[in-house]
Amino acid sequence: MTRMEFGRQRPLLRLRGRSVAWLPPLLLLVGVVLLDLNTGEDFRIISWIVLVPGIAAAICGVWTTAAYSVLSLVAYVLVDSVWPDQYRAGFANFLLVALGGLLATLAAAVRVRQERQVLHIRDIAETTRRTVLRPLPAHWGGLEHAGVYLAADVDARVGGDFYDIQPGPHGTRLLVGDVQGKGLGAVETAAALLGTFREAGYHEPDLATVAARLETRLKRHRGHCAALGHDEGDRFATAVLIGFPEDDPDTVELVNFGHEPPLAVGPRGLRELPSGDGVPLGLGDLTGVLPPVHRVPLAADETLLLVTDGVTEARDDDGHGAFYPLADDIGRAVAEDPRRTEPRLLVRRVRDGVLRHSRGRLEDDTTVFAVRRAGHVVREPPERGRLRA
Repeated sequence: MTRMEFGRQRPLLRLRGRSVAWLPPLLLLVGVVLLDLNTGEDFRIISWIVLVPGIAAAICGVWTTAAYSVLSLVAYVLVDSVWPDQYRAGFANFLLVALGGLLATLAAAVRVRQERQVLHIRDIAETTRRTVLRPLPAHWGGLEHAGVYLAADVDARVGGDFYDIQPGPHGTRLLVGDVQGKGLGAVETAAALLGTFREAGYHEPDLATVAARLETRLKRHRGHCAALGHDEGDRFATAVLIGFPEDDPDTVELVNFGHEPPLAVGPRGLRELPSGDGVPLGLGDLTGVLPPVHRVPLAADETLLLVTDGVTEARDDDGHGAFYPLADDIGRAVAEDPRRTEPRLLVRRVRDGVLRHSRGRLEDDTTVFAVRRAGHVVREPPERGRLRA
C-alpha cells in the first residue's frame, strides 16, 4: 500500500537534494549593497535592505532569518558610514532595518510553528489510517493484490476509504468501500466495518450472511455514537463485498452496496461487473432488503479493479470539468500491453492517470485496489486489438 508521506518538514527550495533557501535573501542583500554603492547620493536605497529578513522569514528557518536580520543591520551600518554625513540615511532608517529584522524573525517563528503543527496533524491522520488499514502481504489468501491510497489535502482531514482481504475456511473474502463524510467519525465507522468483516468473513459460510452482519454493525455503530452524544446523522458507506470460492476458481460472488462497479480487466478487454443495485450500508431500512449476491464468471487471466469515487469523480481543471475516463484509459493501456493487467501495473496506471487528469488537485480521498487469483501469468493474446469497455 502506497501513501502520501507525512511528518517530515522539507525545505522550500532544493537543488540536487540540498536546501538553497538561504540563497535568495543573500542575493538580495548583495544586490542592494552594490546598487547603493554604485549610484549617486540622490539614489540611496540602503534602507531597502529591510526586505532581506522579510524574504528570509518566508522561506528560511528561524535562526537563518535571525542571522540575516543581524547581517542586514551590520551591512546597513557599514555601507551608510561610507557616505559623507550629509548623504547618510541616518538613524531613522537604522531603526527601520532593526525593527524589520525583529518582526521578520518573529514571523519566521510563527510560520515554522504552524508548519510543524500541520505536519503533526497529518502524521496523526496517517497513523490513524495505518491503524485501521492493516498491512497486507503481497500474496494473501491465494490472491495477488496491489493498492494505493491518495489523501486529498483538505484541511489535513482523514477520510473513510477502507479495504481488507480476509482468508478463511469458506474461501477468501474482499471488502472495499468508502464511508460518507470525513474526519475521525468516518475513520471510526470504517474501523467498525472492518472489524466485523474480519470476523464474519472468516466464520460465516454464506456471503449473504457476511453482508447482513455488516449492515447490522453499521446500525449498531450509529446507535452507539448517538448514545455518546456524537450523533452525526445517518452516516452510511458504499462498499463491494467479494468472495472467492475455493471450489469454483472461475467464479466470484459479489454484493454491491451502492458502490462503483468493479471492472474485470483481461487481455481480451474489460467488462463491468454488477453495479450498485442495492442501497449503501446503513440504509437498509429504506428498502427492507439487502443487495443480492451475484455469482459472476471471472477468468483466470482477469484482474478485478476496484476504486472509490475519488477516481471516477476526479475532474480536470481546463474549464470543462470532465471526469476521469477510467474505462477508456485502462482499455487503451491494456490494448498496448496485455501484461498491464498485473495488479501492480494496473494500480500504477490508474494512480498516474488520476493525478495527471486532475493535475494533482484531488477533491476526495482516492483508493485504487486490484486483485486476482495468484499464480497466473499473462501472455500475449492471439490477436491484439482495441479493447472494448
